[in-house]
Amino acid sequence: MVFSLSTRLLNITVASLCKARQLQRAETALVDAIRLGVFPDVVTYNTLVDGYCRFVSLDTGYSVVSRMCQAGIRPNAVTFNSLMAGATRRHLLSRALDLFEEMLQYGISPDLWSYNNLMHCLFKLGRPDEAYRVFHDIIVNDLSPCGATCNIMINGLCKNGYSSNALMLFRNLQRYGFVPGVVTYNVLISGLCKARRLKAASRLLQELAESGQAPNAATYTTIMKSFFRFKKFEEGLEIFALMRSKGFTFDGFAYCTVTGALVKRGRLEEANELMDEMVRDGIQLDVVSYNTKINLRCKEGKFEDAYQLLDELEKGGLECDVYTHSIIVDGLCKADDMEGALRHLKYMNSLGFKSTLVALNCIINGLGKAGDIDRALMLFESMETRDDFTYASLVHNLCKARRYRHASKILLLWLNSGLKVLRSCQRAVLAGLHDSGFKRDAKKLKLKIWKARMLRC
Repeated sequence: MVFSLSTRLLNITVASLCKARQLQRAETALVDAIRLGVFPDVVTYNTLVDGYCRFVSLDTGYSVVSRMCQAGIRPNAVTFNSLMAGATRRHLLSRALDLFEEMLQYGISPDLWSYNNLMHCLFKLGRPDEAYRVFHDIIVNDLSPCGATCNIMINGLCKNGYSSNALMLFRNLQRYGFVPGVVTYNVLISGLCKARRLKAASRLLQELAESGQAPNAATYTTIMKSFFRFKKFEEGLEIFALMRSKGFTFDGFAYCTVTGALVKRGRLEEANELMDEMVRDGIQLDVVSYNTKINLRCKEGKFEDAYQLLDELEKGGLECDVYTHSIIVDGLCKADDMEGALRHLKYMNSLGFKSTLVALNCIINGLGKAGDIDRALMLFESMETRDDFTYASLVHNLCKARRYRHASKILLLWLNSGLKVLRSCQRAVLAGLHDSGFKRDAKKLKLKIWKARMLRC
């Protein structure tokens, strides 16, 4: 069988090579075709523009446009859509807007994907009002919005803090005959979850199931993780049980997330069963998985098992992080083994960890709860870095020990650090000073708190 050379065959060849990231061979094929009398068309050049924008750089893709013009081929909307998409992928959002303007200067009418790219850029730049006007232009120009258009609008509104507007747009689109797919539902559910509107997200999940479309793992996982994030553990565990009943598989992160929730609810036996199930499913343990298992053993008071897991982690070629050791320190503190916690902190320092702030905070809090305030203060003085929790736990424990004057000094250090001071700590120290007869100290502290607020304004 003899194949005749044609532009269509050239386009197929160039597209295949570009897809395989072999741009230089695509250029060679183009040169060879021209020598044989087969000339490229706008599709050929558009394929090169897209390939260069995806795999090389935006400037290289843009350089193809001048070659097109020299060859007497006029760029079209697809050319500029590829360039705009390339600029957006590289976070060159202002450049993408400039390319849209350049397309108009060429006298090229934007198509639906041109508007989609433009909306995406405007949302990323935090200009939702302008993006909405572009959506209005789509309607005015008799372009039918596709699923991607609606997803861009809903996602952009949610990410810019307008989840209510996103939900209203979704309902309006449905009234005009738009049938949302699973991806659209997932985008909106994710946006509502991030806005803490879990009830609305749950209603959408039920609506999706009743529409005859099957929610996928991403749908359920998004809601489940949000329930856990906002301390609604029982609701999150119900979603997990529902996923299991529907036969969904889980990755290691999902198993660890659910195990962590079970541990927080004190359901240690179920947490152990779940971790065993993860191993049976053949999921390879990573640092996050080991951290979860170590945390579980510490909660059970099985510190020998926790240390064995630490050895297993290191022997398996994994590198434990500062969080791994902080879990053990926290577990020892909660088991009232302060000497063991201090020994492990010394071990952490010997390993050369740059920051042991979390572990130090656990020990300061543990010493305070154990009534060893002076030791906690000594450790506090030795710290180079402190955060809100450092100050809050120390102030709280000083107040608990009725050492209000010392608590007021720590509170002033907190105010001067530039960190946000908890109102509850301010009230506790002021009330303690006042009730203990240090009314003048309370007035002075109140004035200093007021001055600190004024300076921040």
